Amino acid sequence: MKLWQKSSCATAEVDRFTVGRDREMDLYLAEADVLGSLAHTRMLASIGLLTEEELADVQRELKSIYKEMEAGDFRIEEDVEDIHSQVELLLTRRIGATGKKIHSGRSRNDQVLVDLRIYLRQEIYRIVTGVKCLFDTLQGLAEQHREVLMPGYTHLQIAMPSSFGLWFGAFAEGLTDDLAMMEAAYRICNRNPLGSAAGYGSSFPLDREMTTRLLGFDSMAYNVVYAQMGRGKTERVLAQAMSAVAATLNKLATDNCLFLSQNFAFIAYPPELTTGSSIMPHKKNPDVWELLRSKCNRLMALPNEISMMTTNLPTGYFRDLQLLKEVLFPAIQTLKECVGMADYMLRHIEVKRDILSDPKYDYLFSVEVVNRLALSGVPFREAYRQVGLAIENGTYRPEREVHHTHAGSIGNLCLDRVNEQMEAILARFDFERFIRAEEELTR
Repeated sequence: MKLWQKSSCATAEVDRFTVGRDREMDLYLAEADVLGSLAHTRMLASIGLLTEEELADVQRELKSIYKEMEAGDFRIEEDVEDIHSQVELLLTRRIGATGKKIHSGRSRNDQVLVDLRIYLRQEIYRIVTGVKCLFDTLQGLAEQHREVLMPGYTHLQIAMPSSFGLWFGAFAEGLTDDLAMMEAAYRICNRNPLGSAAGYGSSFPLDREMTTRLLGFDSMAYNVVYAQMGRGKTERVLAQAMSAVAATLNKLATDNCLFLSQNFAFIAYPPELTTGSSIMPHKKNPDVWELLRSKCNRLMALPNEISMMTTNLPTGYFRDLQLLKEVLFPAIQTLKECVGMADYMLRHIEVKRDILSDPKYDYLFSVEVVNRLALSGVPFREAYRQVGLAIENGTYRPEREVHHTHAGSIGNLCLDRVNEQMEAILARFDFERFIRAEEELTR
């Protein structure tokens, strides 16, 4: 069944090529499609295109279909083109001709647009929730290990003293910036395109303010042409925010792989969280972090992939856009999985103490010696020369006490300030608006 079909049919070869993985990908949008139809049909009744009796029938059966989706009892039939066709077909089977009225005033173009935005904002909510859990774990570890020193590196050379508090806390604060980008994506996503139809509006007196309110959007995408132009842009902006989270996870994964190796030996994990070798019985491989690193590399390529799929499209809808779902939807699931797995691993990490007692880390403290000389009145450049010469002639002796007190340093992590930063970003999302709206639609 195709909503656009009149008399002639496409060949089986064309059908296979054009439909592709649409049925599989559209299952991600199933519940969102019903939510959009619940709001749209209530609006149609308000402007006289559905009677109260017809509306009651439609709403009842749409809610029934929604429950079937929640229970996992819904599928898109083999000869049905997409989710929109399947829902309309089910309605028509169950309530007759009234089911054929629900498409009034909309096109599959704005129908998939609203489905996408409903689905994507739900996924943003889930990503943000997962990131917040990871943030809390990192902040807890930073507090727990704030006084445990470790080497700091530049160019992979021993540089200055750092701490596990700094290391864990750095990734936590990085996630606040990532969520700031995610909040920007959410703002763009959470605008209602319904009513733009095929991209040029409708001669029906559609009440777009009503559907915006019913679906819990912040506002609408006002210009109907721009609403269609938002297809591809919304996905690209979200992909950029996802790639920011992935970049933070990627660096976290790489550090874990390094620090777990025997050459560093800064951390350890329970044996059941590592893997072994088929011939080397001593091996404890960080496979989770290695796979997570690679998955995040792919996620960081996502914005470019989406850009290349949409970069040369003129105004209006094109079938090219259908393929965006195939790259974005699985990527969302991958990011959620990576965030959750990083959190799971870190909740089992073991931090090694007394790392810096090893003589090979003596030079870490050279800057501490320089600074102490400068504080005693020796000009900094002269103090630097004196310590440098002592290192060269073998008379340098480290002073292993570290006194860093300024904001954001080893002795002053500002974890409370970072928590406040995260809470402020989370408050700006205002997820409750759409969650409440969706609950009211399906009640």
